[in-house]
Parts: sequence; C-alpha cells; structure tokens
Amino acid sequence: MQLPQKNEKRKPTKTLSGITPVAVMLPPRPCNHGSCVYCPNLNVPQSYTPKSPVVLRAKALNYDAYKQVQTRIKAFEVMNHPTEKIELILMGGTFLEYPEKFQQKFIKNLYDGLNNKKSKTLEQAQRINETTKHRCIALCIETRPDVCIKHIDKMRKWGVTRVELGVQIIDDKIYKKVKRSHTVKDVIEATKSLKNAGFKIGYHIMPGLPGSNPKKDIKLFKKMFSNQNFKPDQLKLYPCQVMPGSELEKMYWKKEYLPYAEKTIKEVLIKMLKLIPNYCRVMRVMREIPTEYLTAGTTNIGLRKDLEEELRKNKIKLREIRYREIGFANKETLNKNLKLKITKYKASEGREYFLEIINKDNVLFGLLRLRISKEGAIIREVHVYGQSLEIGQIGDNSSRSAYPELQNEGVQHTGLGKQLISKAEEIAKKQKQKKLKIISGIGVREYYKKLGYSLEDTYMIKNLN
Repeated sequence: MQLPQKNEKRKPTKTLSGITPVAVMLPPRPCNHGSCVYCPNLNVPQSYTPKSPVVLRAKALNYDAYKQVQTRIKAFEVMNHPTEKIELILMGGTFLEYPEKFQQKFIKNLYDGLNNKKSKTLEQAQRINETTKHRCIALCIETRPDVCIKHIDKMRKWGVTRVELGVQIIDDKIYKKVKRSHTVKDVIEATKSLKNAGFKIGYHIMPGLPGSNPKKDIKLFKKMFSNQNFKPDQLKLYPCQVMPGSELEKMYWKKEYLPYAEKTIKEVLIKMLKLIPNYCRVMRVMREIPTEYLTAGTTNIGLRKDLEEELRKNKIKLREIRYREIGFANKETLNKNLKLKITKYKASEGREYFLEIINKDNVLFGLLRLRISKEGAIIREVHVYGQSLEIGQIGDNSSRSAYPELQNEGVQHTGLGKQLISKAEEIAKKQKQKKLKIISGIGVREYYKKLGYSLEDTYMIKNLN
C-alpha cells in the first residue's frame, strides 16, 4: 500500500460514522447445529472464504486476538485515522458456542491489544481500558437467536454493547428448509431479552432463500417493522448467493434452486430500503465474496453504492440512518439549524423513544435510544455522527448553545451527546422512573461519570430523584 500524503486520510468513510471499527476473526469452528444449506465448506471461519480480507489478516496472525487488534490499529494510524474510539467486532462464527476458557481468553486479549499491555485478568484489562489511549467504545458479537439468551449476563461482563443475530427471514418453514435449526419464536425471545438488557440489536437478512420469492421477502420484511416482536435497530442485507462446498450448490446444479438475477435483487433491495424506518441503520448491503468463490448469484459487491446513486439521482429520500448521517452529507449545502425529533414506538413489550438531532433536510447529527419496560429505563445507545475525533478533541463549535451551528468534520465533542442524555433523563422522570441505566462500552465509562452516572454491576446508573 502506498503511504498517504501528509494530512491525507485514506478510505475516509471508514470512520465517518464517528468510531473506528476493528474487526477480529475467530478461528475456524463448525456450528453446533451443523451447516445451513447456504454456508460453504472451505476450511475457514463459518460463512467466510479463504480470500476474505479479514480472514487473510487473521490467518496470517494465527487468529491471535491481541495481534489482530494491534495490527488493525496500526493500519488505521498509517491511513491517518484516529484510533482512540474503537468498536471491536467479533466475526466468523457463533462465539458463544466456543469453549468457555477460550471465550474468556479471547475477550481479555482484545482489551490487552487495545491497552498494548498484557493483564492478569479480564477485569484488570477493562479497568486499564477505561482511561487508556485506545478505548473500547463498543463491542459487538455475532450469534444465533437460540444461543444468546442464556449468555446475556456473561456478555455484559465482557463489555458487549451490540449483538447481531442471524435471522435471515422470519419464516419457520424456510428455516426448516435451509436447516437453520432455530425458530421465529427464538428470534422473538432473543430480541426481547437483548433489548431489555440494553443491547443494540442487528439482524442479518437474506432475501432469495430457498422456499422464498420476492413477494414473500417483502411481505415478511414489512412484518419485521410492523410487528412489535421484531423492530431491529440495525440490518445487514445479504442476498442469497451460491457458494462452493455448500448444500445449496448441489441444489443449484440439480436445478432445485435458482438465485435471484441482479435486476431482481436490485428491485427487492430498493423496496426494502424504502420500508426501513428512521430508527434503523443499514450496516451493510452484500457480502464481500470474491468471484472465484461464487458458483451463482450476483457478483456486484458494490451494489449498495449503485443503489444509493440511483436513489439520489431520482431524488428518493430514505429514512434509514446511514443514508442520512452527516458524515455523508454535502458540506457546501448543509443546513446547520438543528432540531430534536422524538419517535415513539412499541417494541418487544416495551416503549422505545428514538431521539435524533436533525436539520430541515433530515440529515442526522446524533441519536439516542431510550427503552422503558417492566425492567425499568435504559439508554441502549448514544451516538454522535461525523468524522471520528480523538478523545478530548473539541469539535468546531464556537457558540456552545443548544443545537449549535456545526461543521461537517467537527460534530463530535460539541455537547450533542450530553443534550440527548439530558432529554432522555427528562423523559424517564415523566414516566416515573426512579433511575436510569446506560449500557456502556468499557471505554465510555469516564464520559458517563462526568454526567453523574456511576458503575453498578455492568451498567452506568443515575438516580433520578
């Protein structure tokens, strides 16, 4: 890689959402339930290929968590990205099914990698990370809906803040056909339990599965946001593709399965994108699978870019979060008069309050997710968007008033997060809540302490009396 020029930031979109993502790959291990029909068998982590960039990096480091974290941080530093606010993302399989000792060691090594120091215990590593240079702002685990519920307390002790569930489609007949080995009921129960514990929840959705069709995909996608049992915070949209070594490949050659043509995929994805509400973020569209590992299905890994260009060209505005983030807005035409918008909706037997700071064009500057249920009041996410800044670095904001004028590159550290939390406290008080909990990444605890919160168990808590 050619080194960037002074002050040049390579791949600037990597940190435009306000954090620096560090993906860490788990060593290969088959799922306990066996293989879904669409999963390849390539002697690498489940559902990945030998030439996936994250697999190549991890394999070269013998899947060592400590080394993977350090190597990715150095790569971001070389590309002139800030590395103070890190989101750790565990990829490559159902981590919660790995042996217990492996889990504990792997998580500790993640924090040790951020701290650039080996600790004796996980607890010690986490205490160091509260004030170290490279702080864990968020920790994400990918898992199955039928596995995660019994591990919620353990995930909180690790510092997990986000969980991605392999949902694929909410249909039991299709689950049976693709050998998914869980049910829609598992999805519903996992979603409710995770939300009550404060986690931010992402669904992996796979249009075009065997037994489905475009009409059914859209019908079930609508249900996912109309039925209060679901309503995820985030999505990854992965159209089904035929990969070598999978059972689906055998079905394809026997003419028992045919993937969607690219035109159909585009039509389905555009319809899905238009249906997504303002409180949900589309994290990714399409898997980055090299063409040599595709037997059939679209090879266009840049499909999201093509779709968004088409939508913008036709002046079609989406409500989903990433499409509206300030980091992707046009600086020259950006309106800086901000307002607070609150969206209320029922989800998983609780009330969700989605607070967002936007301008008249619906460009998103910051958000907060507040949930009130029988379990009490909890803030599940606070996020201020825009180019990631270093901890303590002040954004471009001279007035410091409520909803100040801001510049595209300096939205963080301008007081928006504090204002959102203050509003959430006000709502919780009106709902007669005596205390407010915040699910917090280990590296964000110091920030919440300054706002009057203290650590109790694994949450930051403030009495509202």
